[in-house]
Amino acid sequence: MTASETRQRTPWGFGVFTLLMVAIFIGLGVWQLQRRIEKHALIAALDERLTAAPVPLPPTSQWSVLTADRDEFRRVSFTGTYESRLDAMVYSSGSAIRPDISGPGTWAFLPVRLPTGETLAVNAGFVANTMQDRNQQDRAVTQLITGKPVAMTGYIRFPVASGMLTPDVEHAKRLWFARDHLAMAQALGWEKVAPFYVDLETPVPANGIPRPGPLQVHLNDDHLQYAITWFTLAFAVAIAFGVWWRRRPRA
Repeated sequence: MTASETRQRTPWGFGVFTLLMVAIFIGLGVWQLQRRIEKHALIAALDERLTAAPVPLPPTSQWSVLTADRDEFRRVSFTGTYESRLDAMVYSSGSAIRPDISGPGTWAFLPVRLPTGETLAVNAGFVANTMQDRNQQDRAVTQLITGKPVAMTGYIRFPVASGMLTPDVEHAKRLWFARDHLAMAQALGWEKVAPFYVDLETPVPANGIPRPGPLQVHLNDDHLQYAITWFTLAFAVAIAFGVWWRRRPRA
């Protein structure tokens, strides 16, 4: 192939490359717009669940068919009795769905006996336990264990298993770093528990500790910004090719 033939083929090769890059950037921009639509639908669905009137806790016969996609964050009401068993605390550095919670502390997880005899794990609320002190947690949960049934309202949640980067459980403190209530139940002898747990909304203890509360969805929605970025890159590549094409040496 002569040098002249190479120069003649180079613009077309560069043109194909440019077209490919523009197509990829536009595709990524469209994908971000689609994700934005899906995110808005998810936010709307979660907002609807969080603001809906509480419904009775599903019966045991329905527990196996509950799913995170369809049932997580549903408000439920039930009556239960805090059991005099070992509780667990889960480390928290803050909460994306509890705007009233900031700074490090722990969530207080306790087993609750339902009137029908089943055991349900309940996150009774936040304890501002900066050092994850077991004695401070014990003082916070002891007041809850009265042996009397309590009317409760909360949100259905599903367990989050520990990942590769999750710190190991500190068994001496009964301190977990993931909201895996099934692992807590097995380690602490809570017997068989529901496949979900409940984030408590009410009642609030007289001294406010542990502190339950309403949940609010705060999901990042940067997809439009990302889409604009990808479309801008597509436009910039096309403009750069146009400038190069006009200024390229002619045979």
